[in-house]
Amino acid sequence: MTDHYFTPLPQSEHKPARLAFSYRGHALVFDTDSGVFSRLQVDKGSELLLHCLPETMQGNVLDLGCGYGAIGLSVCKAYPACKVTLADINERAVALAKANAQTNGLQVQTLVSDGFTALMDRRFDFILLNPPIRAGKQVIYGMFDQAPQQLTPEGELWLVIRKQQGAPSAMEHLQGLFKQVQAIEKKGGYWILRCRSFQDKEGRMNSHGL
Repeated sequence: MTDHYFTPLPQSEHKPARLAFSYRGHALVFDTDSGVFSRLQVDKGSELLLHCLPETMQGNVLDLGCGYGAIGLSVCKAYPACKVTLADINERAVALAKANAQTNGLQVQTLVSDGFTALMDRRFDFILLNPPIRAGKQVIYGMFDQAPQQLTPEGELWLVIRKQQGAPSAMEHLQGLFKQVQAIEKKGGYWILRCRSFQDKEGRMNSHGL
C-alpha cells in the first residue's frame, strides 16, 4: 500500500532508511521511512530553501510540514540562536523528526498539527515551508492565508515551490497577503519566496541585508 504523505496515520509497511546531510559545515543524519515525504534523499527544493536563508537568524522558527525534520533540524544545527518548532499532520513524520532531533543532539519542539491548528496561540519570527503539493491548492493556500497571523510583527515566511506546480500563481496570491514578496532564487525549476509585511523606522521595507 502506498500512502499519501499528507495523511495523519500512514498505513504503509515500514521501509526505514538513513540519510547523511551537510548544511553550512554541519553534518546531520536523518532516519526516514515510507509514508513520509522524500524518503530516500533530502528534497532538492528543501535543500535550496536552506541554502537561501540569511547568514544569521535568531528567534522562534517554525518548520511547517516538517516531514522527518530536514529543514528545521538543519536550521537548529546551524543557527544556535534559533528556537525551532517542527510540525506536521503526519504522525509517523513527527515521530521521525523527534527521533532525528535526539540523534543529532538537538533541542527542538515537535508536534502533530494539521497546518496551524495546534499552533494558533503561537507567533514565529520565521516560518519555513515546503508545501505539501499533493494535498491540493485549497490546503496549501489555507496555509498561506493563515501564515501572516502566525508571524511576529517583523516575522517572515520563507517557502519553496516549483514553477510547474504553481509558483507564479502562489506568488500572486501571497502578494495579496504580505506587503512584500520576493523571489529570492529561481533555480532548477524551484522558486524560493520570501514574504514579509514590516517596515523600518523610516517606512522602507527592511531587507535584513538581502
